[in-house]
Amino acid sequence: MPRVVFTPQLARFVGPVDAVQADAGTLGEALAAAFEHHPRLRGYVLDDQGALRANVAVFVDGQRRTALADTLAPASTVHVLQALSGG
Repeated sequence: MPRVVFTPQLARFVGPVDAVQADAGTLGEALAAAFEHHPRLRGYVLDDQGALRANVAVFVDGQRRTALADTLAPASTVHVLQALSGG
């Protein structure tokens, strides 16, 4: 069962966030399952059209992903973190 892990930095915006085991076949399904446990994260992770926000980076098994339709393996780990920029 895929596991969704949120960066501890998100706790600053939404309170404590635990990892979620999600019975999901896609990234979007896994995030939806995680939002059931942490509803306040939806607005931080997804925009008004339901797409990933530009300031959020999602990695599945160490590879950056941007499509919610991307498939997950049963043992996949999804990391959701705040994207950093600077110069």
